[in-house]
Amino acid sequence: MSHANALLTPKTRLRLARLIVESGWTQAAAAKMFMVSPRTAKKWAERYRCEGVAGMVDRSSRPHHSPHKTPQHVVKAIVALRWRHRLGPVQIAGRLSLSASTVHAVLVRCRINRLARIDRVSGEPLRRYEHEYPGALIHVDVTKFGNIPDGGGWRYLGKQQGDQNKAKTAIRTGRTATGHPKIGTAYLHTVIDDHSRVAYLEVCTDEKAATAVGVLRRAVAWFADHGVSVEQVLSDNGSAYRSFAWRETCAELGLKHKRTRPYRPQTNGKIERFHRTLAEEWAYKRFYDSETQRRAVLPRWLHFYNHHRLHSAIGNQPPISRLTNLPGHHT
Repeated sequence: MSHANALLTPKTRLRLARLIVESGWTQAAAAKMFMVSPRTAKKWAERYRCEGVAGMVDRSSRPHHSPHKTPQHVVKAIVALRWRHRLGPVQIAGRLSLSASTVHAVLVRCRINRLARIDRVSGEPLRRYEHEYPGALIHVDVTKFGNIPDGGGWRYLGKQQGDQNKAKTAIRTGRTATGHPKIGTAYLHTVIDDHSRVAYLEVCTDEKAATAVGVLRRAVAWFADHGVSVEQVLSDNGSAYRSFAWRETCAELGLKHKRTRPYRPQTNGKIERFHRTLAEEWAYKRFYDSETQRRAVLPRWLHFYNHHRLHSAIGNQPPISRLTNLPGHHT
């Protein structure tokens, strides 16, 4: 596309060239009419003779040869230092005896100039993906939160008061064989739609196969009520997801089961990021004086997440917005 200060658009170039080639105008006369130099008029006339209408479009100004381009082996060395050690341009330049501007230019070309684009654990560039429509893939996983003792936990009250509240709670819940208070653990079974990021979750008392299967059935039914037909499910390699019960349930529901690579939670990154949001904005957001109080807030927070909280990965829109235009959804 022509730049902002260009006098000639592709259509105007064609008119200029045809006046010279087909109508017999001189280059000087045609150039004067279109207020360009005779040299410019000659250029477009010659292109029209050689290429016709196709020659009127813009061409890349990139040179055919770049003799001063950074050698490929140097680029590889820069990228390796960036991935393995998270070094900045100045540190990399010092190690390789280069200028920092050269290193920065290479990092920009490779799209790793920002550390946010590099995986924190492996150092590899983040490979983001998103399925084309709701239900094409759902992510499932379990996250755990320790129950809050009566009176509140140590995060807001301090270790001493938190231990005292645990001891008081143990009068009601009992103690373990080693004498520790039985406070218990909340197992949150989470299901995330890959395309929309709409979330479904349940608080359970364990993460066994029977529990995971029940959550999957109810989640698929919940998505169906919202006009979403689930096709695939992605899980980690936990025992519940390797069980015969899980396999048979997926077959019964017509779901293709996919697993993440071992020791590679990034594959299930969408749900891992949701768990982080869940912890920051619900589990530890404010002071709760009991586990009952915290769980009572969860449905309201989940509604806020799905319907009102803006999600940066989907254009700063709430997840539910990607479910409102499904075929037949409003019929």
